[in-house]
Amino acid sequence: MLKLVCDKNETVLAHFRAQYPDIDVCIAFNDVLAREDIRGVVISTPAETHFRLATEALLAGKHVYVEKPFVLNEKEGEELIALAEERKLTLMVGHLLQYHPVFMRLKELAAAGELGRINYIYSNRLNLGKIRREENILWSFAPHDISMILALAGEEPERVIATGGNYLHKKIADVTTTHLEFPSGLRAHIFVSWLHPFKEQKLVVVGDRKTAVFDDTLPWNEKLLLYPHRIRWENNIPVPDKAQAEHVQVHESEPLKSECGHFLECIATGQVPRTDGREGLRVL
Repeated sequence: MLKLVCDKNETVLAHFRAQYPDIDVCIAFNDVLAREDIRGVVISTPAETHFRLATEALLAGKHVYVEKPFVLNEKEGEELIALAEERKLTLMVGHLLQYHPVFMRLKELAAAGELGRINYIYSNRLNLGKIRREENILWSFAPHDISMILALAGEEPERVIATGGNYLHKKIADVTTTHLEFPSGLRAHIFVSWLHPFKEQKLVVVGDRKTAVFDDTLPWNEKLLLYPHRIRWENNIPVPDKAQAEHVQVHESEPLKSECGHFLECIATGQVPRTDGREGLRVL
């Protein structure tokens, strides 16, 4: 149950007070930590504040859900994980798409061998905005994609190359491409931009039996398609056999609601979150 909303912006608080008249609001984070009836906190603030606020919350005995990116350097992530483990508290990172029913179904299909051996994955997360000044596009958009790719790969990359372009601010990248190479031979790339003329949120997983396409901008019953394309050889020449796309039916539910429910369940039962601090650190 939502008890309290904390924000430095009084206009934002007034909006929440009007929308949710039964909850409390406050400006000071210390007021949240002092409340004995609050067991867990959600930190959805600029990335550079995540480490400080999560540390204060854990030290106050609160379970913590921190939005992506987890933190901005590896040492801070390791410190938060150690602190949560020492105090036996839940530490969860907001990699939302791990709770998306369509991605969960895609992951099940891949694990069952429906796609065959996965050769290549690419992910595009593109839009015009929301443009941030406290973090670059890689930190802002790509954690979701890296989290999904690592979950599908089941291994960590041995080589990562990232390049970007700075157009609105000389020190903040607006567009990046990231290439990952894995020990098994799997390759992946991620293209993110907040200067793109149209919105695209697409994950493509290319296997040697089928290719899966998760397009989160399409209506629910079209979000996950399987393409059973094959390559056959004729006289030592590869010839593509194209096939009709297969629609995969997935029960519709709200990913954010599922993610929040998972956080509450972890607090209640002590189970390790699907996207715990260690998963957040791997993405970092």
